[in-house]
Amino acid sequence: MLKLKTFLCSTLLACSLFSIPAQAKLTIFAAASMTNVLEEVKTQYLATHPKEEIDFSFASSSVLARQISQGAPADIFISANQKWMDFLAEKNVIEPKSRVNLVQNSLVMIAPKNSRLAQIDVQNAQWQGELKGSYLAVGDPAHVPAGKYAQEALTSLNQWQAVENKLARANNVRAALALVEQGEAPLGIVYGTDAEASQKVKVVAVFPENSHAAIEYPAAIVVGHSNQERVDFLAYLQSEEAKKIFLKAGFVVK
Repeated sequence: MLKLKTFLCSTLLACSLFSIPAQAKLTIFAAASMTNVLEEVKTQYLATHPKEEIDFSFASSSVLARQISQGAPADIFISANQKWMDFLAEKNVIEPKSRVNLVQNSLVMIAPKNSRLAQIDVQNAQWQGELKGSYLAVGDPAHVPAGKYAQEALTSLNQWQAVENKLARANNVRAALALVEQGEAPLGIVYGTDAEASQKVKVVAVFPENSHAAIEYPAAIVVGHSNQERVDFLAYLQSEEAKKIFLKAGFVVK
C-alpha cells in the first residue's frame, strides 16, 4: 500500500510539473551605468512578454567579464567598453555573430547639487584647486571603464599626473557617483547618463569627445546560452522602442 501511495504521489507530481508551462528566464550581466535604463527596458519588454523572467546583475564591466569567463550563469553580457567584450571574445566565451554595439555615452564632471560651482573649464588645470585637499571621485582606472575613460581624457588634457594621487577610486561608476551625491567628494567624473539619473548632482563640465575613446556599449550572447528568447531580447534592445528609452536616459543611439 505504501509503495502504491508513493507511486501515485510521484506520478501526480510529475504530471503537475509537466502541466505548468516553464517560464523563460534571461540572466543579463550589464555595466553598472546601465542600471536605470535597463530596468525601464525590462518593464516595457515584459508588458508584451509576460511569461518571461529577466534578472540583472549590475557591476563594473571588468568584474562581470571575469565572472563570465569563470562560468557565471550569464545569458547576455553588456559592457561599458570594447575591452572587456574583447576579453571574452578572445576566450571564445561569447557568440561572435551576436555581438552588437547598442549605444554610446558621454563623459562629464559632476559636483553636488548644492555646490557653489556652476561651470568648470576642464581644459584649464585651475579647476584642480576646487579639490582643496579632498579627492576626485572616479571609477578605478585599473579596471573600471569609466575610470579608464577619465584617465584617457585627463592624460589628453595633460592633467593626469597632477591628479593621479588625488583620486577616490570606486569599484564602479555608480559608486563614484554616490561619493559625490553624499558630499564625500567635491567633484567626480562619471558618464552623462549617470548624472542624468541622479537628483543629487549637477554637471559642471563635459569632456571633449576627442579627449577619450568613444564610449560604446557592446552586447553579446554568452556561448552555449543562445536560444530564441535571448535572441529576441537582444533584438529588442536594438528596436525603436528600446532606442526611445535609451535616448530619454541620455544615451547616444546611432
